[in-house]
Amino acid sequence: MSNRTPATPAPDGSKTAVSAPETDISTSSEPAVRPSNPIKTPTLGLPLTDALSRVSKKPFGIKVSPGHSPVSPERFSGSHTGVDFEIQPGEENSDVPVSAICDGSVLATRRVSGYGGVLVQNCTIEKQTVTVLYGHLKLSSMKLKSGDTIKKAEHIGILGAAYSYDTDGERKHLHLSIHNGDKIVYLGYAQKESDLSSWLDFIKLYK
Repeated sequence: MSNRTPATPAPDGSKTAVSAPETDISTSSEPAVRPSNPIKTPTLGLPLTDALSRVSKKPFGIKVSPGHSPVSPERFSGSHTGVDFEIQPGEENSDVPVSAICDGSVLATRRVSGYGGVLVQNCTIEKQTVTVLYGHLKLSSMKLKSGDTIKKAEHIGILGAAYSYDTDGERKHLHLSIHNGDKIVYLGYAQKESDLSSWLDFIKLYK
């Protein structure tokens, strides 16, 4: 006599395939099924609270000129090498803290034309050596100096006041740029779009 389990009639009268013996999952040697899309944890930190919602005027790569810009008045021309993070309502006259987006070392803290207060650090992003520039910072708020070690999420200063010496006459906001290599490049606008390949878009890296 056969020990096979007879086929079970289907609702339509046909026969289904013979059922295979059940497997005890507690003793099965089958490898565990891994999720096909594991959750990705960002390797970069955010420079400001609610940073992603603050990119409303000048994202990476936007081409501007004095006659064509989301900002008025506009004094620059070219393709934006960084990302601008705007202030939120109520922050016009309050301190807005800025944090480092990655681990590294401070390369410079100084005043630069077009930015006002600037801090530049190096770090490694996706196995690439880069320099990160934070522009329009209040000079007196930056306590770190060249050579200091800096950690992701560490406080580096506050935004400079609007249209002041600390922002070189610009609105109150943070300009963040990431440049490939270990050389400090202060350029805020590339005159040729092809030159943008030397910079990285923080928003794409973070997401």
